[in-house]
Amino acid sequence: MTEHPGEAAPAERNAPAAPRPATGRDGGPGGQEGGRGRLDADAGLEELPPDLTQAILEATKQVASLLKGAGHPFALAGSVAVYAHGGPGNLQHDADFCVLPEDADAVAATLRDAGLEVYTPPEDWLLKARCMGQDIDLIFELARQPVTRELLGRAEELPVESVRMPVLSVTDLLAGLLNAFTEHHCDFGAVLPIARALREKVDWPRVRRECGAASMPDAFLYLLERLQVISPQDDDRGGLS
Repeated sequence: MTEHPGEAAPAERNAPAAPRPATGRDGGPGGQEGGRGRLDADAGLEELPPDLTQAILEATKQVASLLKGAGHPFALAGSVAVYAHGGPGNLQHDADFCVLPEDADAVAATLRDAGLEVYTPPEDWLLKARCMGQDIDLIFELARQPVTRELLGRAEELPVESVRMPVLSVTDLLAGLLNAFTEHHCDFGAVLPIARALREKVDWPRVRRECGAASMPDAFLYLLERLQVISPQDDDRGGLS
């Protein structure tokens, strides 16, 4: 159901200085094999990915301001919502907003009127937009369930840097992530740091009720218990101390 400036320096900039090559009697490199080996090693060095956190945050604030100004019900979702709640803050992909299905066309019109590109992807549960060079997902179906006014009503008003906006509750964020697990998409490693960082804010009994009947979410909850992130007791709320 969301961050630009600055490109990372090449990896070799932080590498130790290479030793000076030995020279032969003619002053050339000491053997072609050594020179070829250094070239092969240099070819394997790649630039680090750029840090898009600030860029995605700026785009998030811009879109949220437009939606607020037009009076559209919405809530920030995805990695930027996790960031707003105090979770991991390395934003690299896009910003996600939950909107009502019946409001999707009006939301798209608002963004187009502001000069943003809005388009319909092959997936039938969201619209996509571009803002300040960043991708924006306008989601009206979260984990195969339509976005509802009840879901948006549970959102919390939080600041994303200088702009306050509704943000999905931590419990709804975690439930959405767990319900999205399938046999073909089940990346526990991406969700585990979020569960660890925000465990004290999650209504775990509710997550169990809403997700625990499915095998993949149930396996993830068992992993959290084994790692002592959460208690195995169904009536426990929050993480272990």
